[in-house]
Amino acid sequence: MVGGLDLHRGQITFDVVSTETGEVWRGRVGQPTRARFRHWLESEVAPRANGRSVALAVEGCTGWRYVVEEITAAGFEAHLAEPADTQAARGRKRRAKTDRSDARLLRTLLADGDLPESWIPPECVLEWRERVRLYKSLVDQRTQWTQRIHAELFQHGLPVPDGEIATPATRARLCDPALPMSDAARQRIRTGYAMIDATNAEALPLRAELARFGTHQPACRELVREHFGVGGLTAVAIWSELGDCRRFSRSMQVVRHAGIDVTVDSSDAHRASGYLSHQGPGILRWALYEAAKCSARPAAPDYAYYRSVKQRHDGKLAALAVARKLARRCYHTLRSVDPEEVYATV
Repeated sequence: MVGGLDLHRGQITFDVVSTETGEVWRGRVGQPTRARFRHWLESEVAPRANGRSVALAVEGCTGWRYVVEEITAAGFEAHLAEPADTQAARGRKRRAKTDRSDARLLRTLLADGDLPESWIPPECVLEWRERVRLYKSLVDQRTQWTQRIHAELFQHGLPVPDGEIATPATRARLCDPALPMSDAARQRIRTGYAMIDATNAEALPLRAELARFGTHQPACRELVREHFGVGGLTAVAIWSELGDCRRFSRSMQVVRHAGIDVTVDSSDAHRASGYLSHQGPGILRWALYEAAKCSARPAAPDYAYYRSVKQRHDGKLAALAVARKLARRCYHTLRSVDPEEVYATV
């Protein structure tokens, strides 16, 4: 049996076909939860399969994790489809797009061997990936509250340099009741500092936990040892987001997976300016870029290359150029690690 599942918060639409008889089975699982989906697999799919193999495909959108875990736990074969490539496989729109047509498309692609599959990470990778993404979200929120404080100060003609907003002296001065500003602005600044403190209370211990894991996990430790600028935190981000490098046939595919490749749009004599594709995990791009910025240091092995690119363009493009080199190097490093240790827990 081969089937496709179109996953939504309100229902799971399925389209399953028997490869022996050609019988098609369609329907929905309403209000899907882990328990309800497990019950559907055990009480409806398993009896229909009657001991035969079952392969089910689902798009890699929000909610795929518990679906894949339950399919695997039931003894069936789970396939994770890449959403953008699956949509591209649909071709030009000729009729209405519905949940049933999406499920049927997944089933057809899987049955024909054309499903654009994504890598299904082990549980330990998923757990650390979630921690890295949580840390990045906390950092972004802290930045947003810092920018709100800057905007409020500028609104009242009290600009403060970016690097001084978090210092104790600046904080004491801005929270002084004698500071000439409105009560609402003073409340906004106090709230901003309170939110920054709350964010730091969660972000700083999490950063320490990630850095500690990155310096002990075998694959992350190799990334830190081999590549200048990669620390414990960025090593965990690269390791968890890059995934199994054996699925890439060459290092340039990793650059494209990270979304830091330059997209070209040209026709005859016309050529538009190149831009980054920004496809793939945003956390991976962030980690590679942060590590690449360390090449601005004179002690960095890529300092000469960074400086030459910066002289022709600017520092941002220079860091992106080094990030592409770093992505390819990380690919070779992870492929050289013993497969038994790549995802070993510590």
